[in-house]
Amino acid sequence: MFTHSRPALAALVASVAALSAAAACSSSSSPAPSSAPGSGTTAPASAAHFPVTVHAANGNITIAGKPAAIVSLSPTATEMLYAIGAGAQVKAVDKDSDYPAGTPRTTLNAVALNAEAVAKYEPDLVVAAGLAPARAQQLAKLNVKVLDEPAATDVSQSYEQLTQLGEATGHPDGAATVIATMKQKIAATLKTASKQTATYYYELDQTYYSVTSTTFIGRVLRLLGLTSIADAAKGAAASGGYPQLSAEFILKADPDYVFLADTRCCKQSLTTIGKRPGWSALSSVRGGRVISIDDSIASRWGPRVVDLLSTVATALQQHPAT
Repeated sequence: MFTHSRPALAALVASVAALSAAAACSSSSSPAPSSAPGSGTTAPASAAHFPVTVHAANGNITIAGKPAAIVSLSPTATEMLYAIGAGAQVKAVDKDSDYPAGTPRTTLNAVALNAEAVAKYEPDLVVAAGLAPARAQQLAKLNVKVLDEPAATDVSQSYEQLTQLGEATGHPDGAATVIATMKQKIAATLKTASKQTATYYYELDQTYYSVTSTTFIGRVLRLLGLTSIADAAKGAAASGGYPQLSAEFILKADPDYVFLADTRCCKQSLTTIGKRPGWSALSSVRGGRVISIDDSIASRWGPRVVDLLSTVATALQQHPAT
């Protein structure tokens, strides 16, 4: 995701998944972008690759030729585009696309989108994530082709989106390489991970928005045997898997682990949450099982999901629940 305020993030996540956006930073375990901002792309795709029809969330999108000017309105899509080698084709990204470093960030806002502002970049392809139908129609009237890649619900859908972006941009081999790398790293992490039957509270922001086990993040954590306490929250399903919990609910559930996805935006930590009324009594706080996660990695479903899984797996090994 991108650099929204956490309340705005939680609201957006719920509405789009019913996800998207926070600030991002680099990680050495991430698949390296094949094309850094300003660099050349990998070997160009053959002209025979086009036209191509991509089966995206907004229907079958036919792309006549290799896009030369791409606008990304999704931080996750931006990460994917650079990872597969399409970075040199990206001419503009939304204000929240801050990874990899040096992306051509603009003031474009996918939530309150100005279609004319997008059109001024003369894109032959716009990639979005759960774009509102009205916004999509506005872009269509301006003859702007849109590829909608909404929040994935599991890792397999992340792979599908990488494949689609590879086809749409002329980088199918680059996409295949990224997917293979992700699969290899996830398999390696799970092979050595200390799986536990444990519960967790995943904090998106200080107003206690969280995730259930049915969300993308929830499914990733379930690979390690973890279950969200939010599954039992009233209105969890209606919220699209992103319910707003109460302090009372969290204290009563007494989760084995607390994952803080608001460490950068809201400066939350084991120390700060331990000062909240009643929280020092939580077994996770007493046992030091409060895990900090980079906000943006925790909010996106792209290649850096391998970093999230590795961070959590390491934490489980270092701080097993008793």
